[in-house]
Amino acid sequence: MFEVSQSERLKQLPPYLFKEIDRKKVEVKARGVDIIDLGVGDPDRPTPPHIVAALAETARDRANHQYPSYNGMGHFRESVARWYRQRFEIKLDPDKEIVTLIGSKEGIAHIPLAFIDPGDVALVPEPAYPVYKIGTIFAGGVPYYMPLKEENGFLPDLSVVPEEVAEKARLMYINYPNNPTAACAGVDFYRRVVEFAEKYEIIVLSDAAYSEVSLDGYVSRSFLEVEGALEVGLEFHSLSKTYNMTGWRIGWAAGRAEIVRGLGMVKENVDSGAFQAIQFAGIAALEGDQRPVEEMRRMYARRRDVLVAGLRDFGLKITPPKATFYLWVKVPEGYTSAGFTSVLMERTGIICTPGNGFGPSGEGYIRFALCQEEERLQEAVERIRKLKL
Repeated sequence: MFEVSQSERLKQLPPYLFKEIDRKKVEVKARGVDIIDLGVGDPDRPTPPHIVAALAETARDRANHQYPSYNGMGHFRESVARWYRQRFEIKLDPDKEIVTLIGSKEGIAHIPLAFIDPGDVALVPEPAYPVYKIGTIFAGGVPYYMPLKEENGFLPDLSVVPEEVAEKARLMYINYPNNPTAACAGVDFYRRVVEFAEKYEIIVLSDAAYSEVSLDGYVSRSFLEVEGALEVGLEFHSLSKTYNMTGWRIGWAAGRAEIVRGLGMVKENVDSGAFQAIQFAGIAALEGDQRPVEEMRRMYARRRDVLVAGLRDFGLKITPPKATFYLWVKVPEGYTSAGFTSVLMERTGIICTPGNGFGPSGEGYIRFALCQEEERLQEAVERIRKLKL
């Protein structure tokens, strides 16, 4: 039997962050510990019934049992265009400026294949969602990391990117509201990004998956709102977080037509498009009753307040987020991210995510996901309060 060896690109990858957390969680659970999982950001509430009903109805239509369009149904892309017009007053051509994705992660991972040649640079924020880096590596590109620091509001400082790096860069990833820091960005930041991208001819990829998970009346802005943004980039969006549809795998990318086309060409060769019945469900989500979205926002605000109060009572430093369902929390003095995560897991049964798993600048922080009911969060608070360090 011959030896099976992995490719060099796979050997470059660190262990996938959440897979490692799952492994440790199984070990603790096997000891009989009651686990409160605040690690992975997966909404715990079900998809709203009217969206499920749309799927059930259209899944019975035999016309939806065949191959879908690679770029997505025209009806779905038109629905996305209407949503952008109503939400942000942005006009998009659904035929040329929008492509349907099998979840935004798929598009984010695939787009470097369209625009990165071996040795090209992608500007990647860190700490960040791991797929920005991984997609770049799979395409043979070189990630250049832009640290997100608290003193800068967890925004990348574009002025410190070396000239020689900027000139080699083909892509730049940004993500606001941000995972894992929960930071938000305004139009001033987006204007700086557009100016930088125009100067160095860099394609901007804005991950806006959490734009609708906004709290206390905060309204997120879109990168595409800024003058010139449609000439330099794309925005990726997902129905996963807004409508509790993480398992459905439906999203889109919108922006400059040539960039959309490049991503579409990759998809034509690596997948066969999103199931049409799920696209019909996506239309129902975007155009149907939005009261579940408002309740979702109120729910996460209540959950945030419970956990923030408890963590502050314990002595941890935290700024309550205006968006996302994450808390980005400094660890106690004398602890590393991984060390304090292990203490919480071993001694309280609470799972969170070490900040350094998202990148070196995440060291000294941990991330909590608000994806448990308030009662369980209150139980987590009581356990933490009893913890002796």
